[in-house]
Amino acid sequence: MAKKDKHVSETPATALLRQAGVGFSEHVYDYVEHGGTAESARQLGWPEHAVVKTLVMKNERDQPLIILMHGDKQVSTKNLARAIGAKSVEPCKPDEAQRHSGYLVGGTSPFGFKRAGVPVYVEASVLGLERLLINGGRRGYLLALAPQVLVDLLGAQAVSCAL
Repeated sequence: MAKKDKHVSETPATALLRQAGVGFSEHVYDYVEHGGTAESARQLGWPEHAVVKTLVMKNERDQPLIILMHGDKQVSTKNLARAIGAKSVEPCKPDEAQRHSGYLVGGTSPFGFKRAGVPVYVEASVLGLERLLINGGRRGYLLALAPQVLVDLLGAQAVSCAL
């Protein structure tokens, strides 16, 4: 059974959000290895479409980037590369993603990223959600907030690359 709205210790993500004065609510669930957004959505009673996953990818020059995508969608790396002017884009291996982000895979937040200056892209339709759930920097820990925060705080650029 999920433990809703329980406070968890501060993460780099929540510290950044609090420092910026961003309102959010905390949602704790029982993390299941390879359960993905379907599992967190089920436990928390949210539509999976509103659970946004943080994916760490890299371009052909091995430069990292973040793409924020609906939980029930996949990323077309070809369309993403085209949208950002890259020759190619591919997912980072888990150890690479952790090195860039400072977070364990399954607990990656776009907020409080370890490596500064990593560009952030967001599937354009995510910005049309009323509220979304996104990782708070720990496995089993999501934050609900307004989508505009992704643009205002992260400088996320809208792209269309969902499958």
